[in-house]
Amino acid sequence: MTFQIQAVTVYGKQPGQVRTVPFRTGSLNIVTGDSRRGKSALLTIIDYCLASSDYPVKAGKVRKYVGAYAVTLAKPGQQLFVARRAPEPGNAVSTVLCVLSQAPGTPPPPLEELTFATPLDTAKDILSDFCGIDRTVKVPAVARAQTIAPSIRHALYFCFQAQNEVANPDLLFHSQGEEWRPNTIRGVIPYFLGAVDPEQAALRNRLRLLRRDLSVLEAKLAQARDLGPASGQARALLTEAVEAGLLSHRDTEPTAEEVLGLLRFALEGSIRLETESRPDDNGAPLTAAIGRRAQLRQAVGRSRARIADLKRAVEENDDFAGEAREQRRRLASLGLMRLSPDTSQAAQCPVCESPIASANTTVATIMQDLERLDGDLQVIGSDTPALQHQVALEEEQLQQLRAALSRSQDEINEISAGMRALQQEPDQVQRAAHVRGRISLYLDTTAQHVSGPQVEDSRDDLQRQISELEELLSDDTQDDRLTSYLSLISQNIRTRAAALELDHSNAPIRLDVNRLTVVADTADGPVRLADMGSAENHLGYHVATLLSLHEWFSEHRGPVPRTLILDQPSQVYFPPDYTGEPMPQGTDLSHLLNVYRIINDTVQALDGTLQVIVVEHADLADPLFRDHVIERWRYSNNQALVPPEWITEPIDDEDE
Repeated sequence: MTFQIQAVTVYGKQPGQVRTVPFRTGSLNIVTGDSRRGKSALLTIIDYCLASSDYPVKAGKVRKYVGAYAVTLAKPGQQLFVARRAPEPGNAVSTVLCVLSQAPGTPPPPLEELTFATPLDTAKDILSDFCGIDRTVKVPAVARAQTIAPSIRHALYFCFQAQNEVANPDLLFHSQGEEWRPNTIRGVIPYFLGAVDPEQAALRNRLRLLRRDLSVLEAKLAQARDLGPASGQARALLTEAVEAGLLSHRDTEPTAEEVLGLLRFALEGSIRLETESRPDDNGAPLTAAIGRRAQLRQAVGRSRARIADLKRAVEENDDFAGEAREQRRRLASLGLMRLSPDTSQAAQCPVCESPIASANTTVATIMQDLERLDGDLQVIGSDTPALQHQVALEEEQLQQLRAALSRSQDEINEISAGMRALQQEPDQVQRAAHVRGRISLYLDTTAQHVSGPQVEDSRDDLQRQISELEELLSDDTQDDRLTSYLSLISQNIRTRAAALELDHSNAPIRLDVNRLTVVADTADGPVRLADMGSAENHLGYHVATLLSLHEWFSEHRGPVPRTLILDQPSQVYFPPDYTGEPMPQGTDLSHLLNVYRIINDTVQALDGTLQVIVVEHADLADPLFRDHVIERWRYSNNQALVPPEWITEPIDDEDE
């Protein structure tokens, strides 16, 4: 079971300032009022408290005079209070929340009793759990090589309709117009509709990872082949070494390893020959410098290997710690019961604190697992900083070795230049020296990749695992289930569209999750929502679609909040500055009342499992509207979201 909105609370910036707006669960709630009285801020406050990554509350009285926001979430037998401060000056958003589990009916606590210490990501996880979302499920992202773990933030796509969305011909769902959101909505719809089997989803994710691993492995193998010692460049250098007299001619074709070995022999052997051909000490400094450079190269290689090993160990620690923390969060959420020494070590209920003797073994096991995980995390936590410190030391040493190697090369270049200036070498010697330099450069650059750890060719094993998963998933009917569910939902959309007397409601209507719109299949071809014309059609199909989706969520236990919030649906029929007086008459009034009739009929049919909150300019006398008004915020009665006594100076430019 998921939750509904019990109340919205705002805390003023002055001590003792608290304002709570209560809502009726399982019912239609209407907040009506004049412009700039704070009606539209209700949606953004709820959005902000439900772990939004930004600060959606618009500038105006609410931002200026409110220091913290809160929502009370309720579901049968449970209540969750979530509060969040307004961002501090200079900050874009507040990243910690206060999340309290309360007994049903508990009023919002005073601000001074709240402790804001729950990180945003943790709060999002708690809210997702409270909503009934299975956080172990991952669904593939559309058009991106990654997966999505559905959360409370994704569920809200189907719960909010802001003022610029409720009758928008181009946007059907909340936040659909933001970058990347359409593909995210497409990716999570199957999960919230119940078309995703958790086991099949895990297999699909495993298949995606294996395919990615196979692609990465093939790229590494191709790179290894291109950089191999038997590449064209290596064989060309080998030929040049033979022509320069550094190596003798070979009749057989050398293997890859032999090519690399011959090039090293040509480089080292030529140096020995040069030293032996000169009995004087003129070449001694050069020989010593080259020897030092060789030692430095070996030291650089060893340092790189040590750094790679240490980083691998850090990565393994991080992976283990992440899995352990996830397991601990799950166990901690189950470990609400505690042992009481006053009741013979029996477990206590976390709500009424009465003993539950039968839970003794379960509680003890959970506590033991938590202690074991805490111990593992403590060990990993102490090891990782030490490893990171060692990595830093090794990298510093590697930098020093590289600097020394660079100085050694400069020394060799200087000695070589001096020796060339002292004597004129024969052409053959010069050519040999030139070839030696090219071989040395090749061994210093390209060959180091080859001499590193060889890439293991495990393609056959990966392909075998991929084939096995593809066979297991061959009978997966997720797409068929989704198609079937959408067909049933589309029938309900058409029924409501006909009741609202919308255009094309006599034709088959379908919810197109690929284009994220509603389509009427007419004899003249498909007609999308954007092409239907008339703001009344746009509003009507939005209302019909969202009500039909929430009807499906309620009847099939979809993990979506049982709350639908609509911001000013009457904008289609009346001017934005309409205040409710004089009372409108005629067709527009009957059409607007028809919208409310469809909303109320759906709420009544679902028997308390759906809550609809509407904020409106209009204030209609018809009982269908009047009986569901819970707040009137008008200048005439001096009522608003922010109480007038909080306001110390006027604000001209403000969004409500």
